[in-house]
Amino acid sequence: MTGVCPNQQIEAMIERGEIAAEVPVLPAQVQPASLDLRLGTVAYRVRASFLAGDGNSVADRLAEFEMHSIDISQGAVLEKGCVYLVPLMESLALPDNMNAVANAKSSTGRLDLLTRTITDGGTEFDRVPSGYSGPLYAEICPRSFSVLVRPGMRLNQIRFRQGQAILSDADLNAIHAVTPLVDGPAVIQDGLGFSVDLRLPETDLVGYRAKPHTGVIDLDRIGFYDPAEYWEEVRTTDGRIILDPGAFYILVSREAVHIPPLFAAEMAPYLAMVGEFRVHYAGFFDPGFGHAAAGGAGSRGVLEVRCHEAPFVLEHGQVVGRLVYERMAEMPTQLYGAGIASNYQGQGLKLSKHFKFPA
Repeated sequence: MTGVCPNQQIEAMIERGEIAAEVPVLPAQVQPASLDLRLGTVAYRVRASFLAGDGNSVADRLAEFEMHSIDISQGAVLEKGCVYLVPLMESLALPDNMNAVANAKSSTGRLDLLTRTITDGGTEFDRVPSGYSGPLYAEICPRSFSVLVRPGMRLNQIRFRQGQAILSDADLNAIHAVTPLVDGPAVIQDGLGFSVDLRLPETDLVGYRAKPHTGVIDLDRIGFYDPAEYWEEVRTTDGRIILDPGAFYILVSREAVHIPPLFAAEMAPYLAMVGEFRVHYAGFFDPGFGHAAAGGAGSRGVLEVRCHEAPFVLEHGQVVGRLVYERMAEMPTQLYGAGIASNYQGQGLKLSKHFKFPA
């Protein structure tokens, strides 16, 4: 079956041993179109980010770059600005016709916690080639906040696919005509365009900017932290803001997105030429995200934005990213938001789940 593997296929892969783990995989790790990956018990502080490279194992390359190791079994702090490598509990033995792609979970990205998956022999981050057999590692670089981590925490996720399942622009236009993918006009060009909303209704609050000197965030504490201790509010009355170089922002898309149950999506860059900034894309968009079949009425995408080089004027409605849609291999038996404690169904401008409501 060509397409992205749904939850029931992932469960079958676990039963067949194609997905293995030191500690048995928990049912809560299986999402509608992906599997959450868990941190192991040790973190290695490394001098720099690296890839194993063709023919090399991560363990061999680690010997070149390791500074020291940290036992995280009782909890340990990963310091802002440092790079760590953490072996994951899960390993893979993929069939020859199946590959995988990994991504940070949404809450991970909203904390500016750069998390990427690497493999033995890997030449790209977050890409697992067809037939791969071996361990998985998470490279973690906290960029705005130091974080407290423990074994079993789920910072990134992996999506399995067979064959080429990406929808063409013609496919997207046809689907949008029958089942709207956004709540307004669809900008379809190499995917579905995402623009920034800097004119939110009944408020001049349009985003948040990470404060430079804050306390540690314990990733197990949900709804615990006061946003004012970690974030500055970003306000505007004229539909534009100036991004400062190096600063990290949480903004929101103008479009409310719908992901029909037979499809999944992933954020991708729009055009490098649109400005000196980068939207840090975290998390996959699962089947049912914002869709009526899963109790949604459209959900906006949260944009994690970092400016580079020079200050940049970001204006309301500017396209900053695109959603690439893929077909599911078959209908998932569970959908995003439909009874699986999904945190961001129906969201607007929203910080990660670690912060107190209403921010």
